[in-house]
Amino acid sequence: MLRTNIEFSSVDRPLQIILITSTKPSEGKSTTCANLAVAFAQANKRVLLIDADLRKPSQHRIFNKSNRFGLTTALFNQQGLEEIVQHPNTDNLDIIFSGPTPPNPSELLSSKQMAALLKSCREIYDVILIDTPPIISVTDAQIVATQSDGVVLVIDSGNVKKEAVRRAKASLDHVKAKLLGAVLNNVQRNSKDSYAYYYQEEVAHTSSER
Repeated sequence: MLRTNIEFSSVDRPLQIILITSTKPSEGKSTTCANLAVAFAQANKRVLLIDADLRKPSQHRIFNKSNRFGLTTALFNQQGLEEIVQHPNTDNLDIIFSGPTPPNPSELLSSKQMAALLKSCREIYDVILIDTPPIISVTDAQIVATQSDGVVLVIDSGNVKKEAVRRAKASLDHVKAKLLGAVLNNVQRNSKDSYAYYYQEEVAHTSSER
């Protein structure tokens, strides 16, 4: 559903670089980003997932891969994509993990090397998803948002105050980023929810046809 909503959220031009962030740590942004990357890949899109959370990376753990090299080594050593891209067991999906933790994440993400890397990626991939740190904590997400076509904000239901969400949106507005929408994560559904009812009706209808 999230993949479909993103695909239909822009009529004027295709969304190619999409940034995924949150208001604070542990809201599920990295898991959301990883699942969304797989969903786009399963739709026969050529997908690149970039872990730009250079302070607390997690994509290498999600995909059980080495983080000895990645985005930071590419930006420091000016390596090409072929030297840093890794391939999980999912067709159409490539990943650039964060690489070793640098002393200056914000400077790296705002560098000319980062801009050049994203430009090269645009020429190869249909969809580029970028996992960044929480937007309120540091400026990293704001920096990358200026080079993205849209932003998805992941919000942990019941654990984030409205004021924090307002601050996150204000931070995105400040750099004129395009907020595509929010993912309300960890929502507790019950049998009275309209979507659950719709799903049950669909199952019942299918069963009756058989």
